[in-house]
Amino acid sequence: MDWFYAIVYGIVEGITEFLPISSTGHLILTGNLMGVPWSKEVKDTFEVVIQGGAILAVLAYYWKDFLQIRHIGRDKTQQNLWLGVVVACIPAVILGVLFGDTIKAYLFRPSVVAWALIVGGILMWLIESRRVTPNVDAIEKIGVRRSLMIGALQCLALLWPGFSRSASSILGGMVLGLDRPTATKFSFYLGVPTLGGAALLDFIKSRDILAEIGVLNVLLGAAVSFVVAYLSIGWLLRFVSTNNFKPFAIYRVIVGVLILVLLATGVMTNGNLA
Repeated sequence: MDWFYAIVYGIVEGITEFLPISSTGHLILTGNLMGVPWSKEVKDTFEVVIQGGAILAVLAYYWKDFLQIRHIGRDKTQQNLWLGVVVACIPAVILGVLFGDTIKAYLFRPSVVAWALIVGGILMWLIESRRVTPNVDAIEKIGVRRSLMIGALQCLALLWPGFSRSASSILGGMVLGLDRPTATKFSFYLGVPTLGGAALLDFIKSRDILAEIGVLNVLLGAAVSFVVAYLSIGWLLRFVSTNNFKPFAIYRVIVGVLILVLLATGVMTNGNLA
């Protein structure tokens, strides 16, 4: 059944990584409902690898844009853009280094994730209910100061597992004046160094575990994650061009309540997931 688990995990990761609905919450729910027999170490390592597939999907989707970085030495627009991306990553890096292990030890539990989904959904609904005219319609116009603030707001996902990195960065961008498509695209860009760095670090720490999963299963999960994430990115960009995030807000609350129900009925345990 390992190949089946690999495919399902890849699908869930690919769909949820860049949508504002928390990949962490969905992977927790998926693993519990399927009764995946893998050890904690195997699950953690596998999730890191398939996350890498989702990151590669961003690079593939925006490959023409990313190629422009070769002109950064003489292109002021590229300099401003990537300076903003780098600056936005700083708060998460500092917080992760200082408190990452502590957060995992005490907060990485299904009940915490469930409430993060619910509260995040409510905040998403409230933010979308405001009548505010955005003043930033391109990622090149975000600026360093606003990028740093988005990066700080992104840390909410690290402090509160299940809140969703995509949700915190997208909603943070919208609060700071970005329109929906621009906030979404910047969240994709920001995910490359943020998720890529975390994935690389975790991979280095636990690369020996990969032998227990099987190379073919690892490649299968990563490949599925890549394909599904690529399709999800395109779908989300089309969606936000004509819709708001309220459907995601409702969905988050439903999933959060579902996790709480599963905990209350004993179908899911509230043990530490880190």
